This record gives sequence, structure tokens and C-alpha cells, in this order.
Amino acid sequence: MTTRPVRGVEIAEIDEAAVASYLSATPEFFDRHAQLLARIRLPDSRSGASTVSLIERQVEVLRERNRQLERKVKDFVDVARENDVLGTRVLAMARRLIAAPDHATAVVAIESALREDFGAGQSVLVLTAGSAPPGAVENRFLRVVPAESPELRSFETLFSAGKPRCGQLRDSQREFLFGADATEIGSVALVPLGSKGSLGLLACGSHDSQRFNPTMSTEFLAHIGELIAAALSGD
Repeated sequence: MTTRPVRGVEIAEIDEAAVASYLSATPEFFDRHAQLLARIRLPDSRSGASTVSLIERQVEVLRERNRQLERKVKDFVDVARENDVLGTRVLAMARRLIAAPDHATAVVAIESALREDFGAGQSVLVLTAGSAPPGAVENRFLRVVPAESPELRSFETLFSAGKPRCGQLRDSQREFLFGADATEIGSVALVPLGSKGSLGLLACGSHDSQRFNPTMSTEFLAHIGELIAAALSGD
């Protein structure tokens, strides 16, 4: 055992882990030595230049924990409000589709809902030839392709998973979906339509590379996909 001077007094050096272990196992230590609490000084975590008492440090730790809890509560409230807004928009979309007299009109209603209610102006509805409604006219929003087309088969991973996916696309996929606008698309939300994409897919693009990211929830996208599939496959 070695010794070192502390304010002119030689004391034995001991393992810090042993001290920590002892204090953890003996919480009543400071009850018996309450005078030490007032004497212990710690570096100020805010400035690092001065020192504060142990009690002051504990108060600051509790304040920081309180701030963290407040931030978490705010995040929960923000998410709840956003989900409420999205739920209202999905309901409005359902009403549009219910009011559509036929499948061709439903396609128009889908485009309008995405653009007006969800702000998804860069959207593409890709339908297989067998599922496209009679009388529907292909345009910037609607694309009709054979079910076995190589371009559509490039989304086989999406169809196999059977659930929406958000993030980046390969250049060939982005060009197939968005054509001349492909270079402006930073992120995309893909929604398979029907069982394993039997009807096709919906793609919503954004200029913002983080707008549709892999970490975001896809629950409401799945609901939108179900609504579209029901509107286009129902009698």
C-alpha cells in the first residue's frame, strides 16, 4: 500500500472501486458522517472552473433529469398531435374514395387526396394492367404496366415484405417512377397495393432526403395502401 499527501497529511491510497462499492453497500454511511456532505466539493459541471457542494450537484442532476423528462413528454405530445392530424387526413381520404362512383374516379380522388390533404404532390400510382380501372387515363400520376414488367419486378423485395418502406431507391427505380423529375427526388415512401403487391404500388417522393427515412413509422402508409387497394379492387 502506498501513501500520498493530502493537505499535508499522509493517507493510504486505496482502490476507488472499493470506495464506490463500500458506499453503495453502506448507504447509511453519510447518516453517521453527515458533516462530510457539507465539506465535499465537486467541479462545477457547467463551468469546470469553480466547485460546488455535493448537494448542489445533486440538485443540478435532478434538474437535468427533469429537463430530459420534459423533453420526452413534449416529444410524446408532438407525436400524438401528428398522429391525430394524420388520422384525420386518412379519414378524409376514405370519405373521398367512398364517394367515388367508379374506379376511374377513385384514381382521381386518390391523387387529389395525396396532393391536397397530405401535401404529396410528387406521387405516382403504378397499377398492373389487370388491376387498372377501365377508362383510367395514364398521366403523370397514374402508370399502368404489365405485372411481369422488369421495372415492376425490381420492387420484388417490397412486395415480398408486404408492407411500406421508406428511404432511398436505386437510380433505375427512381427513374422508372418519377421520370424527368427523378434527379429531384431525395427520399421516397413506397406502399405495396394488394396482397404482395398484386395490384401495384404507390410511391410518394420528396425533395428532402430525410422526409421519408427508414426510421419513421409506416402505420399510416399501410392504412392508405389498404384504402387504395379496397377502392380499386371492390365492386
